[in-house]
Amino acid sequence: MFGSLLGLVFLINLSRVVFAPLLEPIRVATGASSATLGLLATLVWAGSAVTRLPTGFLLTRVSRAQAVFGSGVVLTVGAAFTALTTDPTLLLVGAFTMGLASGVYIIAANTLISELYPDAPGRVLGQHGVASQLAAVAAPALVSAALVVGNWRVTLQAIAVAAAVMTVVFTLIARQTAFPEAGSEDRDVLGAVLAQWPIVLTAVATLGFTTMVWNGLFNFYVTYLDSIGLTKATGRTLLQVTFGAGVPAFYVSGRLADRLPTLPYILVIVAAFTGCILVLPIVRGFWPLVAFSAVTGYVIHSSFPAVDTYLLGSLPDRHRASAYAAYGAGMMMIQAPGSVIFGFLLDAGVAFPTIFEWMGAGLVVLLLALLTLHFSGRLPRTAAA
Repeated sequence: MFGSLLGLVFLINLSRVVFAPLLEPIRVATGASSATLGLLATLVWAGSAVTRLPTGFLLTRVSRAQAVFGSGVVLTVGAAFTALTTDPTLLLVGAFTMGLASGVYIIAANTLISELYPDAPGRVLGQHGVASQLAAVAAPALVSAALVVGNWRVTLQAIAVAAAVMTVVFTLIARQTAFPEAGSEDRDVLGAVLAQWPIVLTAVATLGFTTMVWNGLFNFYVTYLDSIGLTKATGRTLLQVTFGAGVPAFYVSGRLADRLPTLPYILVIVAAFTGCILVLPIVRGFWPLVAFSAVTGYVIHSSFPAVDTYLLGSLPDRHRASAYAAYGAGMMMIQAPGSVIFGFLLDAGVAFPTIFEWMGAGLVVLLLALLTLHFSGRLPRTAAA
């Protein structure tokens, strides 16, 4: 069961991150503006956001496994549609549909995994994250290979076929698996949110704004590196380094989240990422940028298993899926506009260094607010019992 989930999450995350290395090939093929490309990347993440809270309601009616199956079907259809369409508007629709699948999957699968392994949620969520991150590492290479054998559509065609196969594999295994009854009392989404709003709001504010900056950065990272004199091929390599650093980050951070006080650990991660954004405009040269890419990738990807453990490791059974869905929806609604904000600022003539300075300053304000609340004892360390 866990192995089939690892295969599915690889494809789910690939469908979200594949548009980052595809933006430039799509620009060349269609002549799209930076704002349009930013909207394309944003719609994938917006799709992932809008299904998260509805998935919480869905899980009060269907099993976690049934929701995972549904996400696989939607991904298959969405990727096939996007690969086949020739209309730019329909391309946006297809990207949004692919995002819908990821939103359903993440809420259902992460909840299921934490219930299958309640004694070490950080460890297994970290391993699940490793599989997810391997997709992000592979995305630039897969796009490069697709451009050699065909065009940008080849990558999406491969995702559609692989998603269909893995959905069938998961379904066959699920039919033979006895699932835990941990979520049987989780039937009131609104009640769960009202009971757990302090920890949900803390997680949303902490990760939402941080990953909004990250979303814009990684989708325009190749474009930024091109603007400072590096080739697009080198830019894609550095993007791959950034995602590659996430593989050990998920593995290590999941284990650290099981052992360390989770909230202070999360705040340290936010502080480190803020520092990365502020120093980026002064980093020059290939090897310094390699180091920057590795450190930034490690730091930001450490935040995901840490926040998941903060929530799923402490939420009671009767609130787990519903409260986690509310967090996922809120966090993604803040994260999703990152690319379109970057795109509009660039089209308005704002230089990359200025954008990074503004984003870094915003993160400093967020960090100071969180630290003030933490030291005054107003941020929850765990969920309400």
